[in-house]
Amino acid sequence: MQKKSNKQPKLHIKSGDTVIVIAGNSKGQTGVITKVIVDKNRAIVEGVNLQTKHVKPTSTNPQGAIEKREGSIHVSNLAVAENGKAVRTGRKLNEAGKLQRFSKASGKFV
Repeated sequence: MQKKSNKQPKLHIKSGDTVIVIAGNSKGQTGVITKVIVDKNRAIVEGVNLQTKHVKPTSTNPQGAIEKREGSIHVSNLAVAENGKAVRTGRKLNEAGKLQRFSKASGKFV
């Protein structure tokens, strides 16, 4: 029997990053990450991958509604944006000796 690991995988994106969708129906769209779902390797990006949700009528909303809301996108379909372009990221030690993400294109810390 295999041992289960409790470690969370390290992702190349985090909440608050500006990202570009590089694959899928929303390809080319840009947005800010609002939430990262680490267990499923997915992220919710503001204004990207909009899905319609039919809401039943209730006492507070007797008419019902059709809402648009963001769906999750797999992190492999997202790239960190720098100056409007997708960049690859790596990790290296900063001046304080802590690992930090950096842009492989410009060498700047992201």
